[in-house]
Amino acid sequence: MENPQQLKKTLGPLMLWGLGVGYVISGMYFGWNLGLEKGGTLGLATATFFIIIMYVTFTFSYTELACAIPKAGGAFDYAIRALGKDWGFLGGMAQNIEFIFAPPAIAFAIGAYLNIFLPSISILTIAIIAYLVFTALNIYGVKAAASFELIITIIAVIELLIFAGAAMPAFEFANLEKNALPNGWSGAFAAIPFAIWFFLAIEGVANVAEETVNPQRNVLIGFGSAILTLVVLCILTFSSSIGIAGWETVVYDANGNISDSPLPLALASRFGEGHLLYTLVTSIGLFGLIASFHGIILAAGRSTFEFGRVGFAPKKLGEVHSKFRTPANALLINMGIGIVALFTGKTGEIITIACFGALTLYIVSMVSLLVLRKKEPELERPFKVPMYPAFPILALVIAAVAFVAMTIYNPWIALVYFGILAVMYIWFKVYYKE
Repeated sequence: MENPQQLKKTLGPLMLWGLGVGYVISGMYFGWNLGLEKGGTLGLATATFFIIIMYVTFTFSYTELACAIPKAGGAFDYAIRALGKDWGFLGGMAQNIEFIFAPPAIAFAIGAYLNIFLPSISILTIAIIAYLVFTALNIYGVKAAASFELIITIIAVIELLIFAGAAMPAFEFANLEKNALPNGWSGAFAAIPFAIWFFLAIEGVANVAEETVNPQRNVLIGFGSAILTLVVLCILTFSSSIGIAGWETVVYDANGNISDSPLPLALASRFGEGHLLYTLVTSIGLFGLIASFHGIILAAGRSTFEFGRVGFAPKKLGEVHSKFRTPANALLINMGIGIVALFTGKTGEIITIACFGALTLYIVSMVSLLVLRKKEPELERPFKVPMYPAFPILALVIAAVAFVAMTIYNPWIALVYFGILAVMYIWFKVYYKE
């Protein structure tokens, strides 16, 4: 007999690839270029190089955990098993912060984008409508949500390939060398959050392991193919856009203001704004934003659901919808928090808080992996990370260095992040019952 609080198994490897790439792909369309202002081409490239190493080693390490413990809580479930309830709370709360705070930043971008075509509707109104529509889709069913995610992700990937194809003929290596390190090597550390934005939330694939058919096989295929796709797209997008006319071209618009639209800026400098390819990239770019917005909402629902299911948050959050078998309560509370965050208007700060959550999650997860190998050597591991222990240790070291650097360069945002963790930890210690 099926457990009424069990999530429904419907996902295969193609759906997982779509989710993994979809969670992340908006990072190729906006946000990353702001790191160029901090570090220039060389500074951001250096930060991105190390972040790619971190994500590749982390992804393979995390896949071992996801296949051995296929539960919706992801890092939370791994940490609680390896390190106990307090560390489990920290890993789970960090994951919640990452997944709940990333969507408002993307919703702002969706609102700003559609506002160009619908100037009579405010950016905030469009962002709130987006939350309502995609939360409803996720409540309706994970298969419908994942199928939609797969379609828009494929369109967004094709769009990036069209962009690279249009930009590459104008690529000149000399353009990568123009003012390549404007703020010295400290700029590379300041650019870290924007390098992370290229890949933020890839680990969300693990949160649907409980809803995956044959997770031991399919999570590995879906996760592995997703990170490979994203690394290729990152290198292509970064080099082709800057290679047209230097990094300033994809940071500042015609009025000298910092822009969130690096790809249209790159093509405008080559073809002009009236060209068909410019219009195509600008029009279809919305799909990349929607793919990540929708996908992270899906992952956030599972993360919050698991927190409630084990009693680390109100038990109501851990209930499954009686008809649709989806974490409806968790999805609705996440939407409420996201809409409140929208009213702050602090997009950059929201992104940075999400990055703090991500790095905490990576650190706790890699420690969990190392501890579980010693603590539970007999645990069935259908997939084992290659080059153990080098991969998880490398991911752990880079994540720790990135966390310290982000704290130094964003002290006030770090204070807000630690404040959220502290308040929620006090709540947990007071109200959690065994």
